[in-house]
Parts: sequence; C-alpha cells; structure tokens
Amino acid sequence: MAEDHVMDGSGSGWFWYDYVYDNWGDYSSKAGHQYQIWNFFYTLIANANYILANEGNLPGDENVANYVMGQAYAIRSFAYMWLVQVYQQNDPSKPGVPLYTEPTVAGTQGKPRGTVQDVYNQANSDINKAIELLENSNVAQRHKSHIDKYVAYGLKARHALVQKDYPTALAAAQKALESPATIVPFNNVRTVNNNGVANVMWGLGIQTDQAIGSWDIYSHMDADSKSTYSKARHLVSSWLYAQLPDTDQRRAWWTAPLPQEEWGEAGTANGSKRSWVQKKLVYIDATASTGDHILMRKEEIALMAAEAACHLGQYDIARNYVKSVGVQRDTNYEARLAQFTDSKEYNQNTTGSLVTLMDEILFQRRVELWSEIPRLHDLQRLGLGFKRNFEGSNHTTSAQIPSVNTNPASPAFILWIPQTEFDGNENMDASKDQNPSQK
Repeated sequence: MAEDHVMDGSGSGWFWYDYVYDNWGDYSSKAGHQYQIWNFFYTLIANANYILANEGNLPGDENVANYVMGQAYAIRSFAYMWLVQVYQQNDPSKPGVPLYTEPTVAGTQGKPRGTVQDVYNQANSDINKAIELLENSNVAQRHKSHIDKYVAYGLKARHALVQKDYPTALAAAQKALESPATIVPFNNVRTVNNNGVANVMWGLGIQTDQAIGSWDIYSHMDADSKSTYSKARHLVSSWLYAQLPDTDQRRAWWTAPLPQEEWGEAGTANGSKRSWVQKKLVYIDATASTGDHILMRKEEIALMAAEAACHLGQYDIARNYVKSVGVQRDTNYEARLAQFTDSKEYNQNTTGSLVTLMDEILFQRRVELWSEIPRLHDLQRLGLGFKRNFEGSNHTTSAQIPSVNTNPASPAFILWIPQTEFDGNENMDASKDQNPSQK
C-alpha cells in the first residue's frame, strides 16, 4: 500500500486490491483483509489471555513457566501494536482498538475502542512484563519460533519507535543487539527464507508436512514458482532500485532492468526474468512449497538503533550502527556514508534526494527490510505521505491512484473495522466508531 512495492498486474486478485486501494467494501464480509487481520491478531490475544490466566499456577520448573508466560505477554503486546497501526493513525488521542486482558468466550461483553494511548500503555506494560519474565527464566531460546528476551527487546524497540520514544528505542535495541545472532554477509541472505541463518532472531519454520500451498506468501511472491498466484509479479520501485550503487550486492534481490522483449512469462519457471522482479522472498523449495517466514533479523535491530540514535542527535553512534549493516552489503559503504551530513532531519519527499544521515538510515531500512517490515507503518510513524507517479515510475498506471489521498496521515492508510465487530460488540457503534472514509 506504499511506494516501494510494485505489482505488475492483478493476477488472481490477491493483494492487488490493497495495492490499488480498491478494497474498501471488504469490511462487510469475512473474506477481506479488514476482517482477516482483525480476527488473526485478536485470536493471538485470546490465546495469550488463556495462558496468562494461569500465571502462577503452572506446576514444575519455574524457569520454564516464566519462559512460557513471558512469551504470552510478548505475543499480546505484538498483536495490540499491529492492530493499532493497521486500524488507526499514529496519534495517541485518536480512538484505539478494544483491549482484552482476560479470557473471553462466546457472549463476553465487548469493549469500546478507548484511545491509541490506551493501546500503547497496554502494549508497553505487556512487553515490559515479558522482558522481566524472560530475563528471569534462564531458559535459552528453544526454537526460532519462540520469543526469547532478545526478541522481546527487539519488539520493545519497534514499539518505542512507533511512539517516538527514542531513548527507549535505543536502549531496547542495544539490549537486543546482545543476541547471539549476527549480522551476516550478503551471500547468507541472497534469499530471506531460512531460520537456520545466523542473523535470524525469530522466525516460523515451514516443514514439508506443514506446507500450506496457495495460502503461503511465497506462492505469490516467488515469480519462478509456477504458481497460479505468481502471475501478478512483485517488483521493487524503480526509484529505490536506481539509488543502489553498483557496489551494493542487494541489487541481486531484484532483476536488473531488461528490454521488455526479453521478459519471461509470469507464473512460469522464468517468471523472474522481468525488470525489477523481487527474488529476495521466495521458496527454499518451490516443489515442496517450503520456505521459512522470517519475523526478526539482527540487521533490523541495528537499523532501529541507528535511527533512534540519530533522532537523539547521537550521530557517531548512529553512523556505527548503520555502518554495521552497510559494510556487509556494499564494498564501498564507508565512503558512501561519509557523504551524508549529521542531521536528524529527513526529506519529506520519499523519492527526493538523500542528503542527511537520517535520509541514509531510512533509505537503508527501506532497502534492507523491503517487504519484511511494513513500509506503510514507517510512513505513518514518520509523518510521511508518498507519490507513485514520480519520474521514471514503474508503478502500474492504475496503481498510481491520483484519486486517492496519499498525503501524510491519510485516512486511506488505515483499514475499516470489520462489520462483524459492530454486529457482535454492543460497545461499538458503526455510526460513531468506524474509521473515516479513505477519500
């Protein structure tokens, strides 16, 4: 829904309607993303609440109990922060999302929206409690899908950036950087789909007997998968790609511009043979439909630390953190970094010139975390809008959406609350509590 991720056609329709801002009516059914995202994160919250209701009552090893409860608090914090960013602007005074901290069953009375600040308070309390329990558990991460104390600190840093609490973001990121995970050379991340790589802090491993076929994001993203769903290919913005110097190895995450007559056919074994097609987020084995889903990498933590330090005017520290990622990607990175002036200001035009250190940190984030961390959420927290009709744009003409407001804090950036919530929650009134129209 932002400016760095391009689709070259509608394909089967999945994600296309989000891309072109044509999913507004989906809130009334259970088929659209409005309901699916709401239901997914509230299911996580409900499951966490069932576990947390037993806090202090688990038999056996107290360390293991703390490990379990700490993860439940972290998951609840993670879910509430996702919900409040998807369904509201980054404004503490605006309506938030309903908060539940006790187990719920059919017939449980629904909660009102409250405020965004209420959600922040709950998420902050939960992640702090998670860290306390995980610090005290003395249990090392048993599986990459588990949240350990370092992942919890990473989540705290994410949450603090959203709230513009830069001292907390920096301190939390620095604690997360103590993780045994390491920032790795580019050869280790030519594809970002393997929990076994040393930079992965948190991820979901997909085993062959758990492969989910068309429901897997890679069936859509992997242009060479021969999937029906890969007929709408996913591309990087031509502007973003053009900013990468020849010495930056991440250019290999996308196909270099090719004459159109040389393009491969979408949904075939050479579907990625097309200008700007992404090759970063793909299957490990397309035949078996396997590829791990990476939720947090060490590189993200370093870039969060760099951004927070820059916001605080700690420019030397910020430079060191962004350099720790950059030198693993670009053989000429130190010379590149030296060109940027020490400043926490950044260009309000997201396809404008990169001049300041903050410009460069945000650019590195856009490249390194492309389609891993929601670009739209970054735009919201940074107070930015975007244009897709920049000079040389490769955005599909119908996706340049001149009729849609994409200025800062646009109502189009947040989804409508699903109708099912109003139907089942007596404390929510659609005439008062629904989000504003995207126009």
